[in-house]
Amino acid sequence: MFIAAGHDCETAREAGFGAMTNGKLLAQAEFLFDVLVTIDRNMRYQQNLGSRNIAMLVLCVYSNDISDIEPLVPNAVSALKSIKPGQVVEIATEN
Repeated sequence: MFIAAGHDCETAREAGFGAMTNGKLLAQAEFLFDVLVTIDRNMRYQQNLGSRNIAMLVLCVYSNDISDIEPLVPNAVSALKSIKPGQVVEIATEN
């Protein structure tokens, strides 16, 4: 979905981050990526992004099932155009 929109992306597992805690994952991701896309709504409160060179895009979904994530992709792709390092943007369904 993100690749089709022209973005390079990997899952945490593909990037070798699968067993890492959120703090370590964020520190490692910062060297390789501009944005961390997550469904972990609490991560933004557990990690300080202010001094980091990475942004966080939080997909507010009920599960990691593709049917829950897919409706948020157009707004997520749009957010990726303007998100800045240190910024946290939440994308939720419109109900």
